[in-house]
Amino acid sequence: MAKVTKAVILAAGYGTRVLPASKAIPKEMLNIVDKPAIQYSVEEALKSGITDILIVLSRGKQDIEDHFDRKPDLELQLKNSGKEEAYQVVCEIAEMGKRITYIRQQTQNGTGGAVMYAKQFVGDDPFVVMYGDDVIIGEDPCTAQCCRAYEKYGKAVVCMKEVPFEMVLKYCTLDVKHAEGNDYYLTNMIEKPKPEEVITNFAILGRCVLPAKIFDILETLPTGAGGEYQLTDAMKQLATTEGMIGVDFTGTRYDMGNKLGIMKACVEVALKHPEIGEGFREYLKTLEI
Repeated sequence: MAKVTKAVILAAGYGTRVLPASKAIPKEMLNIVDKPAIQYSVEEALKSGITDILIVLSRGKQDIEDHFDRKPDLELQLKNSGKEEAYQVVCEIAEMGKRITYIRQQTQNGTGGAVMYAKQFVGDDPFVVMYGDDVIIGEDPCTAQCCRAYEKYGKAVVCMKEVPFEMVLKYCTLDVKHAEGNDYYLTNMIEKPKPEEVITNFAILGRCVLPAKIFDILETLPTGAGGEYQLTDAMKQLATTEGMIGVDFTGTRYDMGNKLGIMKACVEVALKHPEIGEGFREYLKTLEI
């Protein structure tokens, strides 16, 4: 089975759920302590053996490209002032940028439409799709867990978690049966199900590995929820015809398209941060809540 080395990060959404913060700054550039959200996803991909990344953007998101580019004036200032650690950090970010290409989604027409922009980048290879809203932090990178499952079973893979019933209605429901470990056989999915349609409380969260044949499905796909082309609808065809794999992944997922999710990410990452963790914990103890 071919090794998965390509990833597509979907980062074209407007971020309306976190306005006004996302009015001038891409929501993917909102910080979790001292790094923008999208850097966590890029680092996760690279730690998982991904060598080539495509980020699908929309208008006004050039800040993402700038973040992963060189900034010679800043680098020179840091080096000349003896701030070696900060200098190394910005240089490492630029090194990540060498693995990244960008494409602009000209029309907001759903996740399926966004993935179609990756067709030339992907070619005939399997690839990871990473949702820009979802930051997943754990010792074993979530993308790596997905890739291992794809290489083991030879089938498309989704990362999933059991979520509260009310969240299933907003996301999707999956028909799964246990295979081994954290792996499940997946044979059906329903996007935004009605209460009586819920199969399990497992829902897709943040990551999937897809074969290149997904583009053939997307090209003939009718519009779905919201009049847009939904990637879930294309994956449903794979699940019902040849089956997929669901991985009940380890790690913590933060919804960075949601104000509460952003705050959870900032607080939990800050508490573990080697530089400010202890001080932040002591500060929280002083609050009268």
